[in-house]
Amino acid sequence: MTTPQTDPEALRRRALDSLTSARDRTRLLTECVDDGELTAQHSPLMSPLVWDLAHIGNQEEQWLLRAVAGQDALRPEIDSVYDAFEHPRAERPSLPLLAPAEAHRYAGEVRGRVIDVLEGSSLRGSPLVDSAFAFGMVAQHEQQHDETMLITHQLRRGPAALAEETATPPHASLSAPEVLVPGGPFTMGTSTEPWALDNERPAHRREVPAFWMDTAPVTCAAYQEFMADGGYEDPRWWDPQGFDLVTRQGVRAPLFWRREGGVWLRRRFGATEPVPPDEPVLHVSWYEADAYARWAGRRLPTEEEWEKAARHDPATGRSSRYPWGDEEPGVEHANLGQRRLRPAPAGSYPAGRSPSGVGQLMGDVWEWTSSGFLPYPGFVTFPYREYSEVFFGGDYRVLRGGSFAVGEVACRGTFRNWDHPVRRQIFSGLRTARDARPGEDGTHVGRDR
Repeated sequence: MTTPQTDPEALRRRALDSLTSARDRTRLLTECVDDGELTAQHSPLMSPLVWDLAHIGNQEEQWLLRAVAGQDALRPEIDSVYDAFEHPRAERPSLPLLAPAEAHRYAGEVRGRVIDVLEGSSLRGSPLVDSAFAFGMVAQHEQQHDETMLITHQLRRGPAALAEETATPPHASLSAPEVLVPGGPFTMGTSTEPWALDNERPAHRREVPAFWMDTAPVTCAAYQEFMADGGYEDPRWWDPQGFDLVTRQGVRAPLFWRREGGVWLRRRFGATEPVPPDEPVLHVSWYEADAYARWAGRRLPTEEEWEKAARHDPATGRSSRYPWGDEEPGVEHANLGQRRLRPAPAGSYPAGRSPSGVGQLMGDVWEWTSSGFLPYPGFVTFPYREYSEVFFGGDYRVLRGGSFAVGEVACRGTFRNWDHPVRRQIFSGLRTARDARPGEDGTHVGRDR
């Protein structure tokens, strides 16, 4: 019996749709500003937009035209220029980059050839080709760079260049601020998701004690309580390295916030607006997220807890692909795909809640967990070490769930993101958890976050 995850024609359609959706977003992000904005480096943390554009085309050429189709290289001389591991972001403006028009032409020529390869492929015969894996990997790569380019747009100065949907997201008030997730084993990771990346594999059993978890991400209003209570000045709540960092840098609020006339404002994609109290807080580092959780008398969830809350159905014992089930994300489920250039208010998307009653686990904000980035038992590198293996260990912390900037193809219940605990420019927020006490039955009333 075939399913949409195994049927070759369904996979071919999904691959084409995913590649097309990613390219539409890439065009929007790179055609809404002039050549000077494309070639400028808006922050040393980020590449010039034109580097991302040509890098997307170069990776697509290397994997789909050369590795899959066996074609000769179109532009072998640029491979090293667009090698992300060879050149740190701060150095990339000094490289001999393709000019904007040439980068667009190159990416377009590669895509035209890739469509021919996809249409002619049996999607069988090697691990790269089976189930259209390489096509899905490349679509995810482009969507990840679309999110990176959106971060660059947030960092750039000047008038707004992007438009967004104005439709109100599906909303329902929170029935409770937190829910009990029962203890016991669950299946973490996957061995069956055709486009899952190597760090999501293999599926394995994890035993997780019962815990309480916020039903929505922490809001700006709740975070302002932490700020007003002197949270940034009190070392009791902070990891020592984090407290040293915020003290030296004078950090007293999330990135892009400023106080004016007694009101907190934020800069968002070229516009300044009052901080919305009911939206999830955005642009906080792991250190800030951890400090808030401690101040609230709680903690950040572990990666295992987050995934169990997102995928495990206590009634059946099964782990689904998404919190709402196995079907692909719809507009009723989650805030994804850069349709809205902001998180949706807490309590939105009731159709996207998990069986445990936890909402907004997909989209809106990447959620920091307490866990370091490590391989699963039985991990095997595929198809290259530089995607996951070289990042294991160190100070990386795992983020889960995606953000409003993430394309649907790069967001699922098993997807793992990671970054340094100092990072604030990313679309990161948090939700908190706490241990369950013996005898708790799930009935709890607490303050709304």
